[in-house]
Amino acid sequence: MDGVPTINQPEDILTHLVEHLEEAGLPLCHAAIFVSTLHPNVFGRSFHWKRGSDTWVQSAPIEIVDTEEYRQSPVLAITSKNKILRYQPQAVDCPDDFPILKEFRKAGITDYYATPLYFTNGETHCVTWGTDHPNGFNDAQISALNELCAPLARIAEIFALKRVARNLLDTYLGEQSGQQVLDGRIRRGDGEKTLAVIWFCDLRDSTPLSESMPLNEYFETINEFFEQLAGAVLDHNGEVLRFIGDAVLAIFPIREGNLTYEKKQRKISEACNNAINAAQQATMGMEKVNVQRSRNNLVELGYGIGLHLGDVMYGNVGTRNRLEFSVIGAAANAAARIEGYCKLLKKNILFSNSVANHIEAEQQSLGHYEIQGVKKTLELFTLANPK
Repeated sequence: MDGVPTINQPEDILTHLVEHLEEAGLPLCHAAIFVSTLHPNVFGRSFHWKRGSDTWVQSAPIEIVDTEEYRQSPVLAITSKNKILRYQPQAVDCPDDFPILKEFRKAGITDYYATPLYFTNGETHCVTWGTDHPNGFNDAQISALNELCAPLARIAEIFALKRVARNLLDTYLGEQSGQQVLDGRIRRGDGEKTLAVIWFCDLRDSTPLSESMPLNEYFETINEFFEQLAGAVLDHNGEVLRFIGDAVLAIFPIREGNLTYEKKQRKISEACNNAINAAQQATMGMEKVNVQRSRNNLVELGYGIGLHLGDVMYGNVGTRNRLEFSVIGAAANAAARIEGYCKLLKKNILFSNSVANHIEAEQQSLGHYEIQGVKKTLELFTLANPK
């Protein structure tokens, strides 16, 4: 009711609330809060407490809404119909309206009470309570739990909104860029010079491809391509900055700080190998995609990946009212130019000597080439034995 001023993590709300309720005499053995969220892959999160254990958090995938588990859950009945539910699982005449009541009966719960949590935006979430006291909850205890609903809903909504904000920033900006925004770097020009491996990849012959199929099918094809290429970047600690039509700009940043020379070299080596491993994963993923497309009598997808190590400015660019967190600089341009040579040299992966000097994978030099915007020619490499 005071707004939990000292709590930073949502799971701690339930932990401390239960502690206070137990001190006040409520014989709790179970408590849970269920909150849906706005996320492309996560339907919601639930916070669970049982006597003798710490609070734990579970995330439900978006696919759960199509399962019998969800359709037969009291949570759906509460959130969709604004119902208040109360059951005495140990009673002989207690109906088995929900499969979970059988579990509560085995666990010795004598009284199960569940109520909606109403958010100010009109959403309905829920909280559930359980006791194993022989007499269950008495009227005064039920009244106390009801009185808690409104302030608990306000606190839950605040933390849920924080989670949604973070979800959206991570989804649309990336985890590292999103954190930069949350840390207050929201003005045009806010940024920092950083050393990074820049990744630029592009889908080959996208114009004739788009003209050869309905727009919705081309849309699905682009997403299939992004899933393999950008997905590989994310799987190897990279940051996807932009989807540019059918291309992807990403970085593997190297946080230098006050590192010694040896530690800095290790960080550079780690970033370069992460980028190469991501490229290899993307290659294997695209091979599987193309095998399936060939079976379906569809044209195989060509692509190129260009990698370059260099300094870039990483921060906010754009207008005063429409900003983008991205990287700019000669190194970023060089990565795009290197990718452009993939088609000429008939290679899916090309990287400069700045990356080649730090990787473990076996490599093959393809010679020196002039790169627009780069004063000196760059030696380009490809993997000798791509996985």
